[in-house]
Amino acid sequence: MTHNRATSRLAQRRRQGGTISFVLVFFVFMALAFAAFSVDIGHYYLAQDQLQTAADAAALAGASALSSGTSAPGWSAAVAAAASAVKLNASDHIVLANATVQSGYWNLTRSPAGMQSSTITPGTYDSPAVQVTVSRATGLNGGQLVFFFAPLFGVYTTAVTATAVAVVSAPGYVGPGGLFPVALDKCLFDLYWNAQTGAPAIDPSTGQAYTFQITNDSLYGSCSGGQWTSFATDANDVPTMRALMSSGNPTGLSIGNSIWLEPGAKTTLYSSVPANVDVLVPVVQSLASSTETIVGFAAFHIDVAVGGSGKYIQGHLITNLKVTGGAGQGGPYYGAYVPPRLAQ
Repeated sequence: MTHNRATSRLAQRRRQGGTISFVLVFFVFMALAFAAFSVDIGHYYLAQDQLQTAADAAALAGASALSSGTSAPGWSAAVAAAASAVKLNASDHIVLANATVQSGYWNLTRSPAGMQSSTITPGTYDSPAVQVTVSRATGLNGGQLVFFFAPLFGVYTTAVTATAVAVVSAPGYVGPGGLFPVALDKCLFDLYWNAQTGAPAIDPSTGQAYTFQITNDSLYGSCSGGQWTSFATDANDVPTMRALMSSGNPTGLSIGNSIWLEPGAKTTLYSSVPANVDVLVPVVQSLASSTETIVGFAAFHIDVAVGGSGKYIQGHLITNLKVTGGAGQGGPYYGAYVPPRLAQ
């Protein structure tokens, strides 16, 4: 009887030992699985963040170079700038060397979605853009991401990819101080702006952008040239207009806002007009009434101002005028743009 009891106790201890060993193995397995999950997943997201930072920076660098073009965006310069910027970044201490870079038009409403060719005729919401995709994959940027613990479960590597799109868009809002107090008639603007090329129309007699006079009721075909504006306040005295030429619009203005038009400015005002400068001016629907609605913001170069019996400002439309100081994206491209931003 005693022998049977001893044998039973020994068997029980062996069973308990086997159970403890199984539990221990299970917990070791779970610990390794947790390590694989926490360390390797963390490693994956770190690598993805590094690639996203590189893609974002490269896309913004490329978009900044789009303004290098004289009459059209500098597509080639943008691609080169983006490709160079990628190489300033690293992942897992490996300097990045490869990226897919594409330039073209990006629709701000995402209709259509995706990058469009640089050869299309851009619509109102199509903005010049640069798209950059950076990947760690076989043969690219040091190869696929290598896991530390996941190989215990048969997972050794994985590809990681990040994409960014940066756009250069026209202003839909201009903050205080950004506008010169002259409004152009949309009819005149359409006459001297080539929407297909996104640049001023060219005068065949000079090979340059058409020049025209504003503020003296000049007509170009059926289009009025332009007129002084006091923006949101109705005032046409010389001190007020001189102050507006010096400091710009007192409050921010957006497309859709109404501004005052002020004909009959005094001759002495023209001595205060700067010459040979680039300015940003509002484009209004027409010059038919005392207040008109802003439909866009145009880049304009003032060649000269003439007082006396003439009382006009002469100049021409230009491209690639960078607008800062609180300007916001979202308007039609009329030769001016705000600093690049990420669209994706």
